[in-house]
Amino acid sequence: MPWAPRAITLDLDDTLWPIAPAIDRAEAALETWLREHAPRAALRWPLEARRALRDRVQAEHPELAHDFSAQRQLTLAHMLADADEDPALVPTAFEAYFAARCQVDLYADARAALDRLSARLPLAAISNGNACLVRIGLMAHFDFQLAAREHGCGKPDAGIFLAACARLGLHPHEVLHVGDDPAHDVIGARAAGLRSAWINRDRRAWPDTHPQPELAFADLHELADWLDARLPARTEAAASATHRIRSTA
Repeated sequence: MPWAPRAITLDLDDTLWPIAPAIDRAEAALETWLREHAPRAALRWPLEARRALRDRVQAEHPELAHDFSAQRQLTLAHMLADADEDPALVPTAFEAYFAARCQVDLYADARAALDRLSARLPLAAISNGNACLVRIGLMAHFDFQLAAREHGCGKPDAGIFLAACARLGLHPHEVLHVGDDPAHDVIGARAAGLRSAWINRDRRAWPDTHPQPELAFADLHELADWLDARLPARTEAAASATHRIRSTA
């Protein structure tokens, strides 16, 4: 009998939606907010200067490599202080940015594929980013979301994969991790003992430095087709396990 997973962990950015348009939208929203509420900071810190400052903050605070929200808030605090603006504006400035960052443009296959996948198995989101599935409106498809910020480190570290498996109540070899990044998603999951699948929307060549992925799909519809061929509709036992996961989350 061919192997089939008992649960799927799923990457978010560049797997369910392209990240670049969301970040561009967030930067534009922040620019608008700054011009209205902190005009001196808007003048002092145009887009390219903000990006350079954020890179500097990231380099100076390696302990926050897993926490993009904290990095962004430190960047905003520096911007406001440098422009002699009120530092108490940091939370509202961040909210202006983050609300737009969570306005994502799903890939055409994503929503229907999530319907199909979640009808078969428990789904959990594992992400290094700070997108919020509740705000995006996709949380109903998932049993839980585990972000690097919450866990304390991100992919490809084995810890975040193993934490998700523990929360699912499954052994790593029973879980399939799905994502777009060869190193973070495919190699990282494999090193943690999970099976892994590469979502390769752009038909990229696989990096020669890594072993070939076990599974590769052009999009999430192909993944759902693969799963349909191996599993019946979600069982009562799986639904019961999901209830336990959500009730203890």
